[in-house]
Amino acid sequence: MAKKRNLRFDEVGYWSEIKLDILQKYGSAYTTIMSKQRSIKGYYYIDGFAGPGVHISKTKKKQIPGSPLIALDTKPPFTGYYFIDHNEEKVDYLRQLAADCSNVKFYSGDCNKILLEDIFPSIQYSEYKRALCLLDPYGLHLNWEVMLAAGQSKAIEIFLNFPVMDMNGNVLWGNPDKVLPEQADRLTSFWGDESWKKAAYKKQGGLFGDIEEKTSNIAIALAFQRRLKGVAGFGYVSNPMPMRNENGAVIYYLFFATPNKTGHKIVDDIMETYRARGASDGSSDID
Repeated sequence: MAKKRNLRFDEVGYWSEIKLDILQKYGSAYTTIMSKQRSIKGYYYIDGFAGPGVHISKTKKKQIPGSPLIALDTKPPFTGYYFIDHNEEKVDYLRQLAADCSNVKFYSGDCNKILLEDIFPSIQYSEYKRALCLLDPYGLHLNWEVMLAAGQSKAIEIFLNFPVMDMNGNVLWGNPDKVLPEQADRLTSFWGDESWKKAAYKKQGGLFGDIEEKTSNIAIALAFQRRLKGVAGFGYVSNPMPMRNENGAVIYYLFFATPNKTGHKIVDDIMETYRARGASDGSSDID
């Protein structure tokens, strides 16, 4: 058993467990399809914010597998695995859990740099390699260049955490003039440019001229969905799926983006089984 040391595992709620269920179900479908394609030379799993590999379930009151262990347990297996986390202690713990696996590479550091320089260049469409990549940051810790590179590769599919809670808490305020420039820069890095301002605010006529009002969470998420397709170049992007906390507030949206019509259909069907458990049209979003 891996030594815990002073490591604290994240506590995850109901919706985080749903996300893991979606990953597990699609991961199995993905490897099944890839294993039957003789032209494919390798299909890989990439986790940009892997953590230590386990969580504490708030609902079950016990330890549950995180995304890396779910991926390692997928049948048929992936050709190889890439696990990244900025916390070296978490990486060490995960390395112990996966000690029996010889086809895993571990990285400690900034996933933006590691993905663009070390991992994505090895997943080339022309070399018949493919990858499923989970990008699940805690907040605005992911750069647009990563999503852009995945989309333009035509070889990499992504599950993406769109961290609307961090956006609302630090950037998308009712009065944008009060937002700290460094916080606005974080959203610009995630979005890729300042077009987020147009998506997040609309001008309304007032008694003394136009005033800016914040749009809804779902409107902002849909604008990013269009960006993933139109700018990053993903052929298919799922409708944003609201993921909530125990109070029902949307804390992030889950996207799936892929060049593959079949993968898109499979994930849409999987997501549809969960959407009825929370608002899928944004009508209950809390801004």
